[in-house]
Amino acid sequence: MSTLSSAFDWLTTGASWRGDEGIAHRLGEHLLLTGASVGIACAVALPVGIGLGHLGRGGTLAINVSNIGRAVPTFAVLVLLAIGPLGIGDTTTVVALTLFAIAPLVTNSYVGMQEVDAGAKEAARGMGMSGGQLLRRVELPLALPMIMLGLRLAAVQVVATATIAALIGGGGLGRFVVDGLANNRRPEVVGGAILVAALALLVDGLLLVLSRAVSTARAPRAPRAPRAR
Repeated sequence: MSTLSSAFDWLTTGASWRGDEGIAHRLGEHLLLTGASVGIACAVALPVGIGLGHLGRGGTLAINVSNIGRAVPTFAVLVLLAIGPLGIGDTTTVVALTLFAIAPLVTNSYVGMQEVDAGAKEAARGMGMSGGQLLRRVELPLALPMIMLGLRLAAVQVVATATIAALIGGGGLGRFVVDGLANNRRPEVVGGAILVAALALLVDGLLLVLSRAVSTARAPRAPRAPRAR
């Protein structure tokens, strides 16, 4: 029997899904790591990128700083944090993945705000909109597709990279890959890799659907011309 067939059998066996070492439990851990990391990164990066894009200042510096964090391998950050004060565990993984997710969120939110049509902004100011109204009613709706693209990139990258949590004793789907390699269980290794790839594709697809739905709902409407009296 081929390794791929054995991996399929492992994935479709009910016993593989049950218990603290089962697929369902590891999948939940993986989703928790991903959700926590992306959520924290959004809370930090989006206000920075959107704010700097609205002001039109400091964006290049912020993007360069965030890209420095992306250039450093996540595994290296993970190891440094693990031997530091955070120690081994999921907290260390969340911090490393959060730093990894910040770069695409800052970059795309800033670029999205900067690419808003200057004519649309001038028209809004001519209508008497304040800076806050301009941000909420014009800039954010028009920049939303680019912001959502940054969210998709960050989420998919984190889903894939969260597998390294197993290298420092963390949970998630990476446990199947690491433990399978350590114990020469090839079907488990291949099955774990298939699960991570499938989860990344699913997350990307769901966020794509959400992006289109939100962009359509938040699209700015052209102001109505006043009626002639």
